[in-house]
Amino acid sequence: MLGQASLTGCLVTPPVRIVGRTRQSGNTETDTFRRSVLRSQPCRRLRTPGAASRQPAACFALRRQSLVCLAQAAPSQQASVPPGSVSLVLLAGGVGKRMGASIPKQYLELMGQPIAAYSLQTFASMPEIGEIVVVCEDDYRDVFENALNNTPGSSIGSLKFAKPGKERQDSVHSGFQAIREEAELVAIHDSARPLVTAEDTQRCCLDALQVGAAVLGVPVKPTIKEVNADGFVVKTLQRAALMEVQTPQVIRPALLTAGFQLVSEKNLEVTDDVSIIEALGEPVKVTLGAYSNIKVTTPDDMSVAEGFLKEHRKDAVVHA
Repeated sequence: MLGQASLTGCLVTPPVRIVGRTRQSGNTETDTFRRSVLRSQPCRRLRTPGAASRQPAACFALRRQSLVCLAQAAPSQQASVPPGSVSLVLLAGGVGKRMGASIPKQYLELMGQPIAAYSLQTFASMPEIGEIVVVCEDDYRDVFENALNNTPGSSIGSLKFAKPGKERQDSVHSGFQAIREEAELVAIHDSARPLVTAEDTQRCCLDALQVGAAVLGVPVKPTIKEVNADGFVVKTLQRAALMEVQTPQVIRPALLTAGFQLVSEKNLEVTDDVSIIEALGEPVKVTLGAYSNIKVTTPDDMSVAEGFLKEHRKDAVVHA
């Protein structure tokens, strides 16, 4: 069940019900919003009552960094993700100022094609992906249409497009509004991560199907310290309990709908998608990913991504 995950290094809240404008635990008053609705209803227009006060999120975050603790979900009978059940929202509206290029970083060429084309082709080849919604400016639509046309064995007939928003969460919401009603999961991916694999994405989708929300992540390597406004160390965080999260981030549509309502009510700003689910007090599973799934942000990242891509291609030839 959604509320029965076993969390390592996390605060676990008891099953809760949303009553009127107050979030209460174990209360039997009317207008109860049950967790089971979040798990079973695919409609992303699900309405939930507001909440003036809410329990803390099940997984902690280090300030504005996308670090969450590793949750271990209870066993599930679901063994695979149904074909065509996942709607993929591909974010490609960023400007990429840190790259210092004349065009957004996701459209720079990496070993013969735009960075953004790689992940689109990976997803288009997956039977679990039923549709792809690209969030981008109109001038770049042809990048994705050409990439799809050059994807052998793609089950995606055509792409959908949505306009990017001012902030990341606005772009996600724009793409989310375009997905089909019957989607069981929505997967959100940064197009500046060209090296995501189908295998990692499949496992992340399966975890989200079981738990409600999941995100790819890798254990943090360096020591991380929390500091105050003056730059002095407050404490050293336990590295074993920290994960650096990546994308895709996969969520049940009804759960994301409830999260966006909370974001609107509380005027919250979030830097990643599962933070919305954490704000609801719902569990998020971190699916072990790969260190090669980097986000290309700076010129140095280009050479690193090229090295990983060469390794991927070499492995593909060996196993062909």
